[in-house]
Amino acid sequence: MKYNILAFLVLMGCLSASAQYNVTWQDLSKVRFESKYFPAYDEHFSYPHFSNSVKELDGRMITVTGCFLNIDPERKLFILSKGPMSSCFFCGVGGPEIAIELQFKTKSKYRTDDIVSVTGVLKLNSDDVEHFIYILTNSNGEFIN
Repeated sequence: MKYNILAFLVLMGCLSASAQYNVTWQDLSKVRFESKYFPAYDEHFSYPHFSNSVKELDGRMITVTGCFLNIDPERKLFILSKGPMSSCFFCGVGGPEIAIELQFKTKSKYRTDDIVSVTGVLKLNSDDVEHFIYILTNSNGEFIN
């Protein structure tokens, strides 16, 4: 009996350690920005300050649904956006918090504006201006019907 309880507790610990979180764009919007000078570029960029609720997602497996944007397949630059290409933040509709850089485990099979749910490990990025503030590593996804 003692071993059954121990085995159950270990199993529950393993399941909770690998749990994935369903995240919404509203969850990711809890970030504020300030202008910060980056000497390497001799430019000011928007520097993110993530809320505690967003910081808790850093390094966790999450799933988020949005529009796939195939920005530069040669350089493997893929984005999950809150809206389609015609209303992405590059066009001035929203800020950097409405887009996630995707780093796929395998070759992407999606086309621009496909609506997909993508799962991966969320990385918060404050300092590398060559990448998005949200990066989903080891990404994989599925089409939404």
